Amino acid sequence: MIDAPDIQVTDLRQRYGDHEAVAGISFEVRAGELYALLGTNGAGKTTTLETLEGHRRAHSGTVRVLGHDPYQQRAAVRPRMGIMLQEGGFFGDLTVAETVTHWRGFTPAPRPAAQVLDLVGLAEQAGVRTRQLSGGQKRRLDLALALLGRPAVLFLDEPTTGMDPEARHATWKVVRDLVADGTTVLLTTHYLEEAEHLADRLAIMHRGRIQVTGTVAEVLAGHGDRISFRVPDRVPVAELPALAGNVADIAVEGGRAVATYTVPDTGLQAGLYALLRWADEHGLALEGLQARSASLEDVFLRTAEGVGR
Repeated sequence: MIDAPDIQVTDLRQRYGDHEAVAGISFEVRAGELYALLGTNGAGKTTTLETLEGHRRAHSGTVRVLGHDPYQQRAAVRPRMGIMLQEGGFFGDLTVAETVTHWRGFTPAPRPAAQVLDLVGLAEQAGVRTRQLSGGQKRRLDLALALLGRPAVLFLDEPTTGMDPEARHATWKVVRDLVADGTTVLLTTHYLEEAEHLADRLAIMHRGRIQVTGTVAEVLAGHGDRISFRVPDRVPVAELPALAGNVADIAVEGGRAVATYTVPDTGLQAGLYALLRWADEHGLALEGLQARSASLEDVFLRTAEGVGR
């Protein structure tokens, strides 16, 4: 017998008046998996999370968290759920430790305050008033409160906004460790690198619909590799060669034309060879030459642009 997924969404639709913010999406998140829900602003990510968290009733379709309707049966599921909203609210005159102690009073079987502060890297700030915290430190305190109850399912809405790179990577480690211990995580983020590092599977939403879904490798497959360079001043753009049958996309950066080719996943080496041979035959130096695999950002932008046409 296959266990039911911890999160299951089937044909979810949500409306605000005449606007359909979520237009019939379906996905599931298995136990101990991190699923990243990505999308442009207004794509419907936050509305989807609010529905799964039990803050709003589904307009149509069904959602289940740990087998329960999170809106109708919130008493059954809420104690096993951790929620980190995009923005938290704290009493500015309370210290970090006092804030955690206050929240422990509302949390069944909470972790010790010292343990959860150490977990998110705020042990040294325990005596600091919350109004004196930096934006990144406030996000870590939000995470600490979400983890107090040792949740089986954790919702993270833009968890590392405002963090410096060191704190962001430390938070990634916390999240990876939680998943390794069996916590199921649904993540939204605008940091696509974050999704690439953390997600077992992901979906990209646009205009209320899921446009792309799969593992990171599956999502990147077929989107090609990239070759780019600054176009030499004396070379007309029209005279640039085709690589693997593809012409260059031209953009202007810093007053210089930059050529970018998208070549098949298996064609990077052949494309580079053809380009360098062309440059050698014409006595050209290709400044800023780069070759790289497709990134999640490439897929994200192509998805948004393709649907927008």
